[in-house]
Amino acid sequence: MSITLTDQETLTLRLAAWGAVSLMSAAGAAVSSHKAATHGSLALTSATGPVGHVLTKAPKGVKYGKTVAELADQVLPALTTAVNLLRRQDPAEADNFRRTVIVAIEASARSHQGEPGPTMTEMARKITEALDAA
Repeated sequence: MSITLTDQETLTLRLAAWGAVSLMSAAGAAVSSHKAATHGSLALTSATGPVGHVLTKAPKGVKYGKTVAELADQVLPALTTAVNLLRRQDPAEADNFRRTVIVAIEASARSHQGEPGPTMTEMARKITEALDAA
């Protein structure tokens, strides 16, 4: 099955996925936010299928806010919305999107030596919860 996305839906998918990486980067700031962002970004740009075509570019012109809370206020609902809109068109692509975001947050969390700290672990839980709320 093929999916057809409006410009707004494409922006929602990009905001959700790239925003999740930004949340993980912010949560790992004490470790190395740059490494977390790089590893998460590589995971997003490695996605395949229709979702991979959408996620090859980060969203342009998006103002994420000045705090992690403001970022989360935008990104977490966008994750749920993205999965819902994909599920309506093609459940397999909804699963592809979910798996892609999970890989990206895992890559972000593993960007430093040792286990991810409690802040990154909690952020990953919130992101996963938003993906599963759909």
